[in-house]
Amino acid sequence: MSSADLDRRAGLRQWAGLVVLVLPALLLFMMLTILFLAIPQLAADLKPSSTQTLWIIDIYGFLMAGLLVTMGTLGDRIGHRRLLIAGAALFAVVSLLAANTSDPALMIVWRALLGVAAATQMPATLGLIFATFTDPRQRGIAVGVWSGGISVGTGLGPVIGGALLEAFSWRAAFLIAVPIMAIVAIGAPLLLPNPRNPAAGRVDLFSVLLSLATLLPIVYGVKELARPDSLLPALAGIVAGLAFGAWFLVRQLRLPEPLLDVRLFANRTVSGALGVFLLAATALGGVYLLFTQYLQLVEGLSPLRAGLWVLPGAALLVVVSTLSPVLVRRVRPGHLIAAGLGVQVIGYLLLTQVDVAGGLPLLVVGFMVLYPAVAPSMALTTNLVVGSVPPQKAGAASGLATTCSDLGISLGIAVIGSIGAVVYRAQVSTAMSAGLPPEVAAAGRDSLDGAVSAAQALPADLAAAVLAPARDAFAGGLNVAAVVAAVIAAGAAVLALVQLRHLPPTG
Repeated sequence: MSSADLDRRAGLRQWAGLVVLVLPALLLFMMLTILFLAIPQLAADLKPSSTQTLWIIDIYGFLMAGLLVTMGTLGDRIGHRRLLIAGAALFAVVSLLAANTSDPALMIVWRALLGVAAATQMPATLGLIFATFTDPRQRGIAVGVWSGGISVGTGLGPVIGGALLEAFSWRAAFLIAVPIMAIVAIGAPLLLPNPRNPAAGRVDLFSVLLSLATLLPIVYGVKELARPDSLLPALAGIVAGLAFGAWFLVRQLRLPEPLLDVRLFANRTVSGALGVFLLAATALGGVYLLFTQYLQLVEGLSPLRAGLWVLPGAALLVVVSTLSPVLVRRVRPGHLIAAGLGVQVIGYLLLTQVDVAGGLPLLVVGFMVLYPAVAPSMALTTNLVVGSVPPQKAGAASGLATTCSDLGISLGIAVIGSIGAVVYRAQVSTAMSAGLPPEVAAAGRDSLDGAVSAAQALPADLAAAVLAPARDAFAGGLNVAAVVAAVIAAGAAVLALVQLRHLPPTG
């Protein structure tokens, strides 16, 4: 080994810096799912409407996804370390505010700001890994550890959330971020470099606004479609979002330094891999939320026990994510991803048969089948996308892969969660007893959270009259949502076979 090679190799300080970079990656993706188990307690305390509940869960992911590319460009200009520290400080402060909130509307605001703070950190962590590890082999190990942190964070969010809820309350799901972000803010200036690119492109703020004006009205419209009296506002929101989206695309094609290089999508591998991953994450996001709610609100499990039922699927996810890069050396990437999505379809179809009477075993088995099956797409997308574009486009391509992950999960919560809500309201409205107090019946018709909260103050016979039809209706919503997810996953499998069939095994 030459002296130049030795000089390029990372030492103890660099590997300690990697810990500082993996911590936010793990936490920020954990925050995508940690509230899944906290929602019943949070709903009982803050009493949000069903629409507000969906916003509380997924506004974080939408803002994070919508600003990743912007923050990546900003980090190139001012330095990724500086942006990482600012994002960590903002995340810690807003987490404290969210933990002490008693207003559901304010909680939506705090979750949105947490999404902004997350977006400042994610591109910074990857950019700093590339700046810290210059030896190609060590860089590959570092990126693998970083990716593993994301998988572990996504998988263990409900488990850690369940343990915190069991010991404390839903507020602990926010407070856990404070010490972690303190470590990042203190450790980053001590252990990490601060690379800057003076030639980096400027941030087009108008494009940022257009991207958010595209995403948020469409999401608003989808959520409002779940309400029978909001058809016109819902359609207006969707149409407005699509119009802003068309404006955004035209602007990106005309700008010399676009916020999003949409010409990358002309590359068959880029568009195919990202499209498959977006669909797979969308199918998973909504069903994952309904799965965790079913465990607590229908089966009556404690948060910790519910989290432990997630653990087998999360463990299998990590195993399959680790094996996928090995298997793709002998199997075509498109075939491997399509096979995983085919297995996912089977898992979703199992969930279509779940009912209140003895449905827990089938529910858990279905989740254990479908959750790890997304791993090939999750593990291979970034490498497929980055490897298919010129080196000068690699940063933008990797940002698109992360954006698809966040956006897909949040879209799934919005779209599939709204479908579950529509089915729930349709079924519970016809099944709810007419002899119930009006405020109790209204709470039960809005959501299962509302039914459970209202039933706590009722005598046993009246509580059963509220909970039985509400739980049956929620199971019906899960069944229909699983059908929709199965169709989406099947479409993603076909897309993988068609769009990625030209890619050979990597070995």
